[in-house]
Amino acid sequence: MIAAAAGLAVACGALLVPASPAQASSAQASSAQASSAQAAPAQASSAQAASAPLPPPTAALTQVTNFGANPTGLEMYLYVPHHVRPHPAVVVAIHYCTGSGPDMFAATEFASLADRYGFIVVYPSAPRDGHCFDVSSPGALRHNGDSDPVGIVSMVRYVERHQHADAARVFATGLSSGAMMTNVLLGDYPDVFKAGSAMSGVPFGCFATTDGSMWNSTCANGDLIKTPRKWADLVRAADPGYRGPRPRMQLWHGTADTTLFYPNFGEEVKQWTEVLHAHRAVVNHPQPTWTHTQYRDSSGRVEVDAYSVDGETHNLGFDYPDWARLAVRFFGLTAHHR
Repeated sequence: MIAAAAGLAVACGALLVPASPAQASSAQASSAQASSAQAAPAQASSAQAASAPLPPPTAALTQVTNFGANPTGLEMYLYVPHHVRPHPAVVVAIHYCTGSGPDMFAATEFASLADRYGFIVVYPSAPRDGHCFDVSSPGALRHNGDSDPVGIVSMVRYVERHQHADAARVFATGLSSGAMMTNVLLGDYPDVFKAGSAMSGVPFGCFATTDGSMWNSTCANGDLIKTPRKWADLVRAADPGYRGPRPRMQLWHGTADTTLFYPNFGEEVKQWTEVLHAHRAVVNHPQPTWTHTQYRDSSGRVEVDAYSVDGETHNLGFDYPDWARLAVRFFGLTAHHR
């Protein structure tokens, strides 16, 4: 499995070019974010979003140990802003292959948004060779299994206990491997997560393997095509006894992605619109290269929020760093501005 993870890292990390200051220690994480805000846009395309940059985070990123069940030895990093709302929401921000929790902190805007809106951010780290999350093994694709999702949910429950966080407002988001894990967490733990935002990922169960490998070429190449019902059945089978509400999903993908190819975006849309019974589509174009489709349920509620970006590669999340703001808005966390 170590060799497989390394291969996955090479493939998924080939186009992701985050800022180098993410190697800074947690004690220096705030300055790392400030430097990365300057470095990451250098990778952007000419169609880059024009929003003004956010101030760097004001608090420190800290590592937490002994946070609970953790069968695969994940690491937990925690960002608690100086001004936290009572019973705050929790956003789990999950890194890409070759990355880490501190890298994700430094290369995205979630900590700065936490300062603004008073929520807490958990940054899981996968220290295995290649630094990819397990979204492939049978133990990763079931509720209360024996792989990475268990450790991530333990991190959430730690924050709920120690920071008095609101268990009804827990969200997952991630880039690449982290986007795949976002799909997995929403499938495995619909009782824990309220919504997710997946940047350049694949559907739940698409990367499944049974040979110990963490790479599925058929899925990565966009060649694994299923009906909406069959995709939805994979989600439901992860926790077959669950009968409650399902988490909403936001999806992002670039049409020129040659790492996790663009057809995966359509398969994700098929999966989650079927799971969430959301078949009424409303389309708009907030930027010239963006197609934004909202899929609503019978009551008109947006259940699946999908952004397709023409000409963008697997580096989409760094080319448009303010996607984090749209994710946080989708989560419903922007009503109160400090």
